[in-house]
Amino acid sequence: MSVYQWFIFFLLIQIVHFLGTWKLYESAGRKKWEAAIPVYNAIVLMKIIKRPTWWTILLFLPIINLIMFPVVWIETLRSFGKRSTLDTFLGIFTLGFYIYYVNYTQKLEYVSDRSLVPKSKTADTISSLLFAVIVATLVHTYLIQPYTIPTSSLEKSLLVGDFLFVSKMNYGARVPMTTIALPMVHDSIPLTKLKSYLSYPQLPYMRLPGIQNINRTDIVVFNWPVDTVYRFFDTSKRRAYKPVDKKSNYVKRCVGIPGDSLAIKDGVVYIDGKILQLPERAKPQFSYKIAFDGKTAVNLEYLFKDLDITDPAFFTNDVKRDTLFLSALTEVGAQRFKDTPGITAVIRQVSTAPDNGVFPHINKWNKDNYGPIYIPQQGKTVALNLETLPFYKAIITDYENNELKVEGSEIKINGKLATTYTFNQNYYWMMGDNRHNSEDSRYWGFVPQNHIVGKPIFIWLSIDPNGKGINKIRWDRVFTTVSGEGQPQSYFKLFLLGLVVFFVGEYFWKKRKQTKV
Repeated sequence: MSVYQWFIFFLLIQIVHFLGTWKLYESAGRKKWEAAIPVYNAIVLMKIIKRPTWWTILLFLPIINLIMFPVVWIETLRSFGKRSTLDTFLGIFTLGFYIYYVNYTQKLEYVSDRSLVPKSKTADTISSLLFAVIVATLVHTYLIQPYTIPTSSLEKSLLVGDFLFVSKMNYGARVPMTTIALPMVHDSIPLTKLKSYLSYPQLPYMRLPGIQNINRTDIVVFNWPVDTVYRFFDTSKRRAYKPVDKKSNYVKRCVGIPGDSLAIKDGVVYIDGKILQLPERAKPQFSYKIAFDGKTAVNLEYLFKDLDITDPAFFTNDVKRDTLFLSALTEVGAQRFKDTPGITAVIRQVSTAPDNGVFPHINKWNKDNYGPIYIPQQGKTVALNLETLPFYKAIITDYENNELKVEGSEIKINGKLATTYTFNQNYYWMMGDNRHNSEDSRYWGFVPQNHIVGKPIFIWLSIDPNGKGINKIRWDRVFTTVSGEGQPQSYFKLFLLGLVVFFVGEYFWKKRKQTKV
């Protein structure tokens, strides 16, 4: 829905509210016109039902308001003496329209001194659960979201089994575009294959102010732009619609920001002709071919353990020499192999043949030798022709919602001949540190600004899929920061110390209070 359509929808809701409640407002000692003024009518209603004025804000927060509306309906009914289980059921089941029935057919008696204390343990429990869900949804949607690392694309920096806290505040929290969805779940209901949301209506993209911009080398969580493709490598196949904020969550390292000219040469990323300087914590990995004599085989297991190599390796016979292939090895690891007696060759594998599987699928580049390519910047204009169109086609049609037609050598956007295109938002280039085991921008292109979710800031737990017993937990990674200078350091001991201080302090505070009584 466009901004104009949402404005019309908002006005219709105000009319519906006024027609169904104006007599209730009068019965509560207010003026009937107060039920018709947008926002103000909600503030007045909070006074009528004896609830805090700040509840009004919750009524306008997507997803949160889905929880708040039933609460307000029930509170409104109870403020006029409708407290039975049937009244509660009808209020929720009719989506609040039961209030119409009360407004026009019942004798209205406003209960001005209504008690807000739950009259049973069940009601108190439900009230507490609702409050907890609202608070958790607020935190999850606008502040911090938990996230799990499922793949090895950022191996060495983030490991499979890491549990992260992702900050929504750093880049600015994105207001949910999908307005009707279950809170605190993503695109499906847990343990089912059912969608957790309705695709319509959709809010226009909006983002709260952030405390920083996305910088090169930042690790970023985002919605996978091509999550809607039925068959990824066959671009002729149709697409399945999925709202932006319900596309799968991905985490990669941002290596190109808006306005950059990016190229990859022999696997090394260049920005504007210069090698991209990665932070110390980043550990780029590549595939290597390692040749050795048979006597060295007994030492390989030690090297694997020492270098924490867990990816599959296989051996072949190559001109009477054993050969080992590793798909994820750092430069430091490669040097260790070179320094090992008996190793006859350590060769980094670099793709040279054109690969039509890489973006923009023009059979010109490959994953190790790519570009240069321009990273689109909001407000910038590029030339548009049949040669440049493959780079920007998805932007024009899918990400910025224009109609595109190609007639011979002519390109038409929204029915008009176009020789240039001006970008409506910023775009980013995301890649994994595990260069040969990462499905990233090299394969599906740019990440739009409206797909950005947040910045990982903290690892609160790390589970080793191959570990056993107490070693199942990677204790050295628990309570470590994701970004920062130097190597990661665990703050787990400080956390435990803080817990001890808290509980000891609480014990003595309660004991002192009891003594005074």
